[in-house]
Amino acid sequence: MLFNKRVCRHIDATKIQHQSPFLTEHLSHTDPNTLPQHIAIIMDGNRRWAKKRFMPAALGHAAGAKRVRDIVKACAEIGVPQLSLFAFSTENWKRPEEEVSSLMNLFMTYLKNEINNMNTNGVRLKVLGDISKFSSSLQELIGMAQEKTAGNTAITLNVCANYGGRWDLVQAFKAWQIAHPGQSIDLLTEDALSGYLCTANAPEVDLLIRTGGESRISNFMLWQSAYAEMFFSEALWPDFTSDQLTKAIEWFKTRDRRFGSSAPL
Repeated sequence: MLFNKRVCRHIDATKIQHQSPFLTEHLSHTDPNTLPQHIAIIMDGNRRWAKKRFMPAALGHAAGAKRVRDIVKACAEIGVPQLSLFAFSTENWKRPEEEVSSLMNLFMTYLKNEINNMNTNGVRLKVLGDISKFSSSLQELIGMAQEKTAGNTAITLNVCANYGGRWDLVQAFKAWQIAHPGQSIDLLTEDALSGYLCTANAPEVDLLIRTGGESRISNFMLWQSAYAEMFFSEALWPDFTSDQLTKAIEWFKTRDRRFGSSAPL
């Protein structure tokens, strides 16, 4: 998802799909009660996007970063209060060392360059995941970016980095036990556990989107997506425009969400 100025001059010439403001403007006038309060996106397809254009993977991630800006802005304009993006999973460390190193460097560049833009657009940044695995300099940047955007209220952007759904559940169980020493696990409830997840203060995921043509959730927000509607797009992430986001939201609005209750006769 990451971005720097040097590679972007090249990316601008690759004719990434652009979006029309019409559909997002239409949704901005929609009853907010019908909109998803939390959208989570598995941003898949950056490397395949680059491969199709005979480019290195780093340029695919740079193109994906440009799309992040567009989608965050669209969600804010539509009125979606929470957006979670799967940027780097606990399993992504298995990728080639050169690619992982490039991603870490690009993440640092992104944090340095995007804070002002986030403040201008009212974006509150949260980085969810085990950031202790990152370098001390990257951890400091994450802390600074979160602190400087903490007062923004237009939209909360959760960037999930070194995150996995299973990891989130395990760390939540451990945190609960530390907070309740000596207490029986029988006292642990679903509501209590939710308070120790990375997304403790966020609504559960209403709409889970995956780009890139795959139909799996890849260990992303397993607990939070228990009742999420799932929308799978064939578009590679750099080609996923705000028009396609709007279509996903329009599809979501047609869903009959019963949360386990019986369907109306």
